[in-house]
Amino acid sequence: MPSYSIGRAASLLGVSSETVRRWADGGRFGVDRDGAGNRVIDGVSLAVFAKERAAGLHPVPDEVVTSVRNSFAGIVTAVKADDVVAQVEIQSGPHRLVSLVSREAVEELGIVVGAMVTARVKSTNVHIDVP
Repeated sequence: MPSYSIGRAASLLGVSSETVRRWADGGRFGVDRDGAGNRVIDGVSLAVFAKERAAGLHPVPDEVVTSVRNSFAGIVTAVKADDVVAQVEIQSGPHRLVSLVSREAVEELGIVVGAMVTARVKSTNVHIDVP
């Protein structure tokens, strides 16, 4: 069964190590000690916690009906537009997303650097790497 150091869990959750320590001390997920006496977080309980935490970060508004399940709330960090197409860069926690959309859509939605947006992704090709 996998387990994670406080630092690695912080990186996976996109928060500080101190925040993970507070959550661990508050019993938010299972914590044990490794052979060296360091605290390690049980991978299964960390996965459950991450899923529960993420559920509130990317809500679908009540008026939107969608089949898309992969949502990334973030802030727009760059917009590059030409006559027809715009490239929008979004920083969502540790994730950088780049989307090509029509310039018209960018203007209609008021997408500018600094705007909070949610990128919704539906893909038939998802690659998974194991470290």
